[in-house]
Amino acid sequence: MKTVFSEIKQLAEVPSYSKHDRLVQGIINAIDEKVLVTDEMLPSINTMIRELKFSRDTVVKGYQELINRGLVGSTRGRGYYITNGNTEQTLQVALLMYNMDTFEEQFYRNFRSELGPNVHLNVYFHHGNIDIFETILTQIKGKYGMFVVAPIPHPRTRAMLEAIPRHRFLMVDRYEPLDGEFNHITQEFEKASYKTFMELAPVIRQFDEMIFYHSVDSLDPKEIPVAFKKFLKDAKIKGRLVPEFKPGTLEKGKVYFTLDNFAMFAMLKECKARKLKPGKDLGILSHNDEPAKELIGITTYSADFSLMGKKAGQFVMTREAVQETMPMVLWRRNTL
Repeated sequence: MKTVFSEIKQLAEVPSYSKHDRLVQGIINAIDEKVLVTDEMLPSINTMIRELKFSRDTVVKGYQELINRGLVGSTRGRGYYITNGNTEQTLQVALLMYNMDTFEEQFYRNFRSELGPNVHLNVYFHHGNIDIFETILTQIKGKYGMFVVAPIPHPRTRAMLEAIPRHRFLMVDRYEPLDGEFNHITQEFEKASYKTFMELAPVIRQFDEMIFYHSVDSLDPKEIPVAFKKFLKDAKIKGRLVPEFKPGTLEKGKVYFTLDNFAMFAMLKECKARKLKPGKDLGILSHNDEPAKELIGITTYSADFSLMGKKAGQFVMTREAVQETMPMVLWRRNTL
């Protein structure tokens, strides 16, 4: 049988939770799971100290935070009691993203449009920096009813995400494995990229070589270079990885692939200056579609970030379990 003590004690398995965090989140979880209901008395401070071996200061501050959140009340002679059984009356949502690139803005706009009027959204950016990622998650843990997180592929990421209660967590964009089942709406890069390259193989063979601009220090998904190398071998196509695009190096008869929008636009600028026609003199392939690329006619392959954002917003509102990998779509246009 679940008790408020068992709800608090089980959070001891979350390494990043302090005793204060365990007390507050454990009581919130107990309310969510109807272990505690409105007007029910909480254990006294002395009982909490005895059962949990927490200090008086930890228990007092934990109860005070719950009072500040409007979940707990206190009266002289009566003690502490539950005042609100709805911990998400005004749902507080934290969205943690890489940055606000164009395609991520498509995600954000559609995500926000699905949220109801009683939802307060705060957006954070980690820029692919694991220290910033950890700092943000540490600062906001226990403060939101839902955490929507685009994770960073890093050995430290797993423990940070495991610390978020599963019923308040949605993983988006890149997929990182966690123990057990969890909600996610994410991408898969290796198989999808390989499939796209193979689909483009007939037109790529019309050129002499395929060059993929990729730096090992970039935020590019590491699975894409793996898929690229496998494609070159299996399709018997000449190609290579080059760390970065340098102006003045474009050649006729090459196909250029980049995930870097700045490099892509620099290539287009050079094509115009040197009267090179993309799609005829050379090929250009980009990743992550967006309206500007559609207007210019850039061949891309991409997940549908607008749909991903819409689905993520729907999950926040309905809490219906979701484990979905968004398909990659090839948009064949003028450049390849």
